[in-house]
Amino acid sequence: MPITAPTSLAHGGCRYYHHSSPTTTPSLPLAKFSSLSLKCNFLSKTPLISHPATTQFHLPITSPRNKKLGLSVVAMSFDAGVGVMGTKLGMMSFFEPDGVVVPVTVVGFREGNIVTQIKTDSTDGYDAVQVGYRRVRDRKLTKPEMGHLEKAGVIPMRHLQEFRLQTIDGFEVGQKLTFEELFKEGDFVDVSGITIGKGFQGGIKRHNFKRGLMTHGSKSHRALGSIGAGTTPGRVYKGKKMPGRMGGTKTKIRKLKVVKVDSDLGVVMIKGALPGKPGNLLRFAPAKIVGKNIPKN
Repeated sequence: MPITAPTSLAHGGCRYYHHSSPTTTPSLPLAKFSSLSLKCNFLSKTPLISHPATTQFHLPITSPRNKKLGLSVVAMSFDAGVGVMGTKLGMMSFFEPDGVVVPVTVVGFREGNIVTQIKTDSTDGYDAVQVGYRRVRDRKLTKPEMGHLEKAGVIPMRHLQEFRLQTIDGFEVGQKLTFEELFKEGDFVDVSGITIGKGFQGGIKRHNFKRGLMTHGSKSHRALGSIGAGTTPGRVYKGKKMPGRMGGTKTKIRKLKVVKVDSDLGVVMIKGALPGKPGNLLRFAPAKIVGKNIPKN
């Protein structure tokens, strides 16, 4: 049995692996390759391979556009399903039937969660459902924003977000989405939002550094300390943890349990803490669980 020698080459942020026979040298063109595999974690808008070499991709999720190009690339940006947006109201304690106290975040919903646009692979290059949330006055929006919403025939809304899906069957513009129809008690959701901004903070609060001695003649209490050597390398390495702005960034908390859905009050209770202060915008989507709604590999 001939022994194959794997070789690799990089292009455009992706790495290609080909297996050639001992008689094949890396200097030969792609036409001489027996097989070619691509490892990439995003969808390419342009064909990465335009050579008629035989390609073998062992990835489960594909897009129709890449099938036309002869590519099969997994996309890590897909949502597990369509979701909704909500408003954080605050936190409280919830008593389960067995008496266990669970800290929960109460989330309310303003007018909105309406499908404003359906993007398809033929028109936009990918499949997604755009959802609008929180009704506002007309003068609060720009003319392009108003034109986009008037074209869809929906009310003026402040926030627009997309849920990129593998299939958009069953959705139509103007469709109303509710949390009760998409989720039920016991489900797990991924929640995204903007964290509380804390301004410029030091290394101890921002990166959990230890402080120096407060006694015994120590002159370094909460100071950062050394940030690198002198002559070599003579610079500060990129990514060095130092004081700076803390918070105020988008974050996602994964696999939070839906504890209670109260249709009468129009609120839901999510186990644990959610990003931001009361009044903050939150984005809910079905939780990505490996082996259940996303592939293991």
